[in-house]
Amino acid sequence: MVMRFSCRNETIEMMQKQSSSETQPSVLDPTTRRDIGVISQRRRIIEAMVSSCAEKSYSATTISDIVSRASISRTTFYKRFSGKRDCFDAAIDACIDEVREVAGATSIGWDSAPEAVRKTTAALLELMAAKPDLAQLLTGDAIWVDPSTADRYRRLLMPALEGLLDVGGEEKRWHANPSLAFGRAQLLIFNEVAAGRSGQLRALHPEIVYLFLVPFVGHDEAIKQSRLAQRCPQPDVAPDSDR
Repeated sequence: MVMRFSCRNETIEMMQKQSSSETQPSVLDPTTRRDIGVISQRRRIIEAMVSSCAEKSYSATTISDIVSRASISRTTFYKRFSGKRDCFDAAIDACIDEVREVAGATSIGWDSAPEAVRKTTAALLELMAAKPDLAQLLTGDAIWVDPSTADRYRRLLMPALEGLLDVGGEEKRWHANPSLAFGRAQLLIFNEVAAGRSGQLRALHPEIVYLFLVPFVGHDEAIKQSRLAQRCPQPDVAPDSDR
């Protein structure tokens, strides 16, 4: 018995050493550490932009604010971005990517497209409640900086919502202008975040579900899902497909 445990421990140690060696940067690849450094710097700069916009707004944010928050030099900033607006656009992209990741992970495994939207909306409100800076950027500065930013933002997000409503091959039905409904949802979220009530975003779940669904599935199905959201405001975990 002692020998069996000893052999097992030796095997585990060998596996750990092998795994560690596989994940270590190779000395034969001099770009590895540099690339990691570039990614880390870019991420810190974007995070600094998001937090500064949330605190001061985009218009009041300066390059000095960003480099101070990111703990970098101005030279490093301009190596990564051509200017403040370039950094702002990258920040919007990063926030949208995070929203898409959450939406994609939550929308799988439900019986219908409206149900998928309801569950995904709950998860997105949870994300925004946990990251109010992200919520404020996407629903505030991303819309108010200039019209082209608002158009770009909607072009990126509206297809994601339409994609959810294609789950299971269900045909889209247009009952209202989705841009108007989506804009209303953005305003509701922004008002809560700007007022310092990000923790109450979950309470918007029924209304956001209705606004997201009504252009595509009509009032009856949208109000049904809205009422279900009101009964179960907390996000659920998608059922295991293997069960």
